[in-house]
Amino acid sequence: MDPDNSPLRVPQAKQDLVAANMAPPIKIDVVQVFGLYTREGFHENFDCPIKVVALHPQFSKSNKQFVTGGNKLLLYERNWLNRWKTSILHEGEGTITNIKWRANLIAWANNVGVKIYDISTKQRITNVLRDNVSLRPDMYPCSLCWKDNTTLIIGWGSSVKICAVKERDPTEMRDLPSRYVEIVSAFDTEFFLCGLAPLADQLVTLYYVKENSEHMEEEFRARPRLDIIQPLPESCEEISSDALTVRNFKDNECRDYRLEHSEGEPLFYIISPKDIVVAKERDQDDHIDWLLDKKKYEEALLAAEISFKNIKRHDVQKIGMAYINHLVENGDYDAAARKCQKVLGKNMELWENEVYRFKTIGQLKAISQYLPRGDLRLRPVIYEMILHEFLKTDYEGFAMLIREWPGELYNNMTIVQAVNDHLKKDPSNETLLKTLAELYTYDQRYDKALEIYLKLRHKDVYQLIHKHNLFSSIEDKIVLLMDFDKEKAVDMLLDNEDKISMDRVVEELKDKPQLLHVYLHKLFKRDHHKGQRYHERQISLYAEYDRPNLLPFLRDSTHCPLEKALEICQQRNFVEETVFLLSRMGNCRRALQMIMEELGDVDKAIEFAKEQDDAELWEDLISYSIDKPPFITGLLNNIGTHVDPILLIHRIKEGMRIPNLRDSLVKILQDYNLQILLREGCKKILVADSLSLLQKMHRTQMRGIRVDEENICESCHATILPSDTAQAFGVVVFHCRHMFHKECLPSPGTIPGAQFCNICSAKRRGPGSGILEMKK
Repeated sequence: MDPDNSPLRVPQAKQDLVAANMAPPIKIDVVQVFGLYTREGFHENFDCPIKVVALHPQFSKSNKQFVTGGNKLLLYERNWLNRWKTSILHEGEGTITNIKWRANLIAWANNVGVKIYDISTKQRITNVLRDNVSLRPDMYPCSLCWKDNTTLIIGWGSSVKICAVKERDPTEMRDLPSRYVEIVSAFDTEFFLCGLAPLADQLVTLYYVKENSEHMEEEFRARPRLDIIQPLPESCEEISSDALTVRNFKDNECRDYRLEHSEGEPLFYIISPKDIVVAKERDQDDHIDWLLDKKKYEEALLAAEISFKNIKRHDVQKIGMAYINHLVENGDYDAAARKCQKVLGKNMELWENEVYRFKTIGQLKAISQYLPRGDLRLRPVIYEMILHEFLKTDYEGFAMLIREWPGELYNNMTIVQAVNDHLKKDPSNETLLKTLAELYTYDQRYDKALEIYLKLRHKDVYQLIHKHNLFSSIEDKIVLLMDFDKEKAVDMLLDNEDKISMDRVVEELKDKPQLLHVYLHKLFKRDHHKGQRYHERQISLYAEYDRPNLLPFLRDSTHCPLEKALEICQQRNFVEETVFLLSRMGNCRRALQMIMEELGDVDKAIEFAKEQDDAELWEDLISYSIDKPPFITGLLNNIGTHVDPILLIHRIKEGMRIPNLRDSLVKILQDYNLQILLREGCKKILVADSLSLLQKMHRTQMRGIRVDEENICESCHATILPSDTAQAFGVVVFHCRHMFHKECLPSPGTIPGAQFCNICSAKRRGPGSGILEMKK
């Protein structure tokens, strides 16, 4: 059966009936009850034949009741004297063929139909008539089962009815029973019913296949079918279907089969004359069995992982191994290797077995990406075996494994030796050299790794130096570092002067002047004074390799020997640098002469004269320019603010043709007018500011001055205010806030009516003048 379509499992093993080959008894009048899980039992002989028996649901407890069916429906009850009391519940309608008891409701079937009886009210509730009266009731007996305490399921022939017992409204009772039956579902099937049993909201049905069923193959027509259906109000939906093979099924008829179920347990019993077959709900083990049988290994593994606590017959790892074997057989090696991570887990023995199997089939590369490499590890020889395999065929793959695998997984020296052996055949292979450098790094042989990185000009060389503090190892490799990347090398050397001294670097670069210049130039940019002892050497280096920065260097350096610099610049005919050095050495006239004669740049000459602000230089400049019309134009346009243009104009020879003379004269006049306007503007601003300040001073001096007991007379140093303010007194307070008693104030002096603060007057006139004035 397909577990995706059927929730039931029918085992292959069957149980033979002991009495299957015995002759049928003439009369059955014995009732025996055996407890399956207890020692309690019951045995009683009766005088009348018994066709069928139904026990009260609580028979094993205090309530000893059961009914028997033959031609009559009899109720047996134990009284207090332990004797059986018999009551006739029904008779007169032929033989009773089936009885089912649930709670207080008894249902039985005879040739007419199905009756339901309420023990609690001792009333018969209803009679459900048989539908297909053409079928012989002895050949196609009725099947009954209670789904719950109030739902009865009736199967007869090919008809199924689901009946619900309901409480009647008290207002409608009159002489009617307190309950009634409503048929909630009724439908026909394609086959004849042999038995019914509830399964949650569905039904388990045992069918006898109709002889005229055209859609069934001939060999299956006589086999009983165990189906699960979903009842609907007027039809049903098939959920699953199985044809059962029972012993001598070809000789059996519909009445030879029965379906019983164990209430409270998901067990169903298919009873035939020769066999009893037990069907039960499928569990996860059954589902996994089916998935494995269909070779759906991935789904089987997922199902086992989800319900690993509930499976009993299967093991997750064994299912996983079966899945891996299946993938390998199908040639999907990458998927098989990927599953090893999940399936093999921490089982080192299984891991190593799988590695050797992948080696046998030539697929070590496939499993290499998934080997354990964390806290759980295989033996080093396993990893070495894989690395050797990659080294033979795939340098890039080998390099990738070396980068990804921790160095502790394998014997590093063994792999280093193997790489060196391959490098003997291909010494310039960049991939192998990089990998060898990484191996040396893992082994903390940083000097060898550094040599390889420098040889390859690898970008990680600087990171390696910083990370492992390899500055002592690069003292003799500075040229290589700078050949690789000047900027990074110089920055690193300058940032780590405490580890590699400046003198050491200069010594290493002495034969590489261009590299030396790069280093000293950056050193000078960082600190103008740190490399002062090399400034003399730097003059030649700048002159040779970096003339644009020579003049800024000469300007910023205070340790550069000027004579040496002048000599070098004159040798190389560097006019601008020579002019600067001459001016710095005080020979401004010679510097100006070089600008005029060698550069012929009047603007630069004028700028130079402005910087020096020397009248003699202006005179030299005018004298040199007086016979050169272009220079005169330049002077007329630029010297107006430094030299009186009239002096220049008077010295121009009559008849000399001067380019743009009119424009120059207009500019001189405009500059003169601008100066006049500026002076007048400044004068107006000065007058306005003076007036504003005078007014401010006047307002300040007109303010009142507070006089209190804390102030003293500047002459007698007594409190300025008398203790008795009722008496008349006089006080003189100056704007300078010096205070005097009127009688302590010195004589007014030479100006009648004018009086000054002697203290402030003395400060203006000089030491002792105030005392003299007071004496006067």
